[in-house]
Amino acid sequence: MPALDRQDEPAIAVPTATATAGRIRYLILAMLFVVTTINYADRSTLSIAGDSMQKDLHISSGELGVLFSAFSWSYLIAQIPGGWLLDRFGSKKVYGIAIFLWSVLTMLQGAIGFFAGAAVVLLFILRFAVGFAEAPSFPGNSRIVAAWFPTRERGFASALFNSAQYFATVAFAPLMGWLVTAMGWEHVFTVVGGVGVVLALVWTKVIYAPRSHPRISDGELDHIRGGGALVDLDAPTAEEDMSARSATSGRRNLRHISTLLKNRTTLGVFVGQYFINTITWFFLTWFPVYLVQERDMSILEAGFVASLPALCGFVGGVLGGWLSDRLARGGISLTAARKIPIVTGLLLSTTTIIICNYVTASWLVVLIMSLAFFGKGMGALGWAVMSDVAPKQIAGLAGGLFNTFGAVAGIVTPLVIGYILDATGSFDLALAFVSACAAMAVVSYLVIVRDIERVELPEQGTPSRA
Repeated sequence: MPALDRQDEPAIAVPTATATAGRIRYLILAMLFVVTTINYADRSTLSIAGDSMQKDLHISSGELGVLFSAFSWSYLIAQIPGGWLLDRFGSKKVYGIAIFLWSVLTMLQGAIGFFAGAAVVLLFILRFAVGFAEAPSFPGNSRIVAAWFPTRERGFASALFNSAQYFATVAFAPLMGWLVTAMGWEHVFTVVGGVGVVLALVWTKVIYAPRSHPRISDGELDHIRGGGALVDLDAPTAEEDMSARSATSGRRNLRHISTLLKNRTTLGVFVGQYFINTITWFFLTWFPVYLVQERDMSILEAGFVASLPALCGFVGGVLGGWLSDRLARGGISLTAARKIPIVTGLLLSTTTIIICNYVTASWLVVLIMSLAFFGKGMGALGWAVMSDVAPKQIAGLAGGLFNTFGAVAGIVTPLVIGYILDATGSFDLALAFVSACAAMAVVSYLVIVRDIERVELPEQGTPSRA
C-alpha cells in the first residue's frame, strides 16, 4: 500500500477560514477552465466538420476514423515528455507555449481544402502535430490545481477544469455547426484556432505560482498551504529545486514510471482513465456523426443537439466534484469521498448508453444520451484523484503517465467504432462497446484501487511498497 506523505496531506490540520483567505486561486481556476474549453473545442473541430469534409474531400468512414485518432497517437507519445517538461521548466512557461502552438496548428487545418489530392495525409500530419502541442495541458492543469488548492477543495477544482470538455461542446458545437452551414467547414478551424492564439497571450498575464502571484494575500497563501496545497511546486527553494531536478533526471524517471505502474492505487486509476476516456472520445468524435447518419439530423441540428448531453456532462462533472469535497469535509475518508461519485456516475452511464439501441424517437435518444453524459461527468474525477496521489516531485510525470492511458483510448475508440461502422453499417455494436468500457471503469475503481492517498517516492535503492 502506498505511503502517505504527511507533510503534503495533513490529516488534522485546520486551514485558515475560507472567508478570510482570498479568492485569487479561483481566478487561476477560471483561467484553467477557459483554456481547457478551447483545448476541447480544438479537439472537436474535426467531428463537427467531419461530415462535410467527407463529402467535399471524398473521405471514407474508415479514413475519418484514422483522422479522428491522429491526434491521440502523438498525444499518447508526448504525455510523458510533456509531464517531464512541466516538472523541469514549470507550468506557466510550458503550458503557455503549448496553447500558442496548438492554436496555430488548428488554424492551418482550415487550409487543407487547397490540397484536395493529399488532404487526408496532410490533415493527419496536422492533427498529429496538434496532439504533440496539447500533451502538457491536463498534466499542467493537475499540477496547477495541486499547487493552488487544498485537499478539501481539490475535487471541485479538478472537476471544474475537467468539465470544461463538456462546456466546450455547449459553447462551441452550435457555433461550429453554424460556421459549417453558413461559411464552410474551413472556418471552424480558423475561428477556434484564432481564439486560442489570443488566449495564449492572456495566459502570460494571469498564471503564476502561488508564492509568485503579485496579488495573493498572506491569508490565502496560509489557507492553501495549511490545507495541503503544494505551493512550492513551481517556485521551490534552492534545496528543493536541486532535489526536484535530481528526481526528474532521465534515468530516475524510468524508475519512477516503474514505481507508479507497480503501485496498485496508481495503476487502478490509470486503467480507469482508459475506460472513462472511451466514453469521452465517442462523444468527441463519432457522436455528431451518429446523430447525422443514424438519427437523420442535419449538421446544424446535430451541432445544437450535441450541446444538450454536453451541458448535462458539465453539470454532472461540477456536481461530482462538489459532492466529493462535501463528503470529505463531512468526515468521510478521502477514498470514499472520491469513489462514491465515480462509481455512481459511471454505473448510470453504462446502463443508459446501451438503451439507445432499443429506442427510435430522436428526442428520447437525446434524453438518454444526456443522462449517460451526466453520469460520465459525475464519475470523471480521475484528475482530482491524481492530484491526491501523485508524488510531489513528479506531479507532471505522474499526470503524463495517467493521461497516456487516456490517450490510448483516444486512439482505440475512433478506430474501433470506424471499423465497426464499415463492417456493420450500424452504431448498435459501437454503443455496446462504449457501454462495456464504462462498466470496466467501475471495476477498476472498485476492485483495483484501494486507499486514495499520496504516493511517496522510495529512497534511492529502496523498493516501493504497493
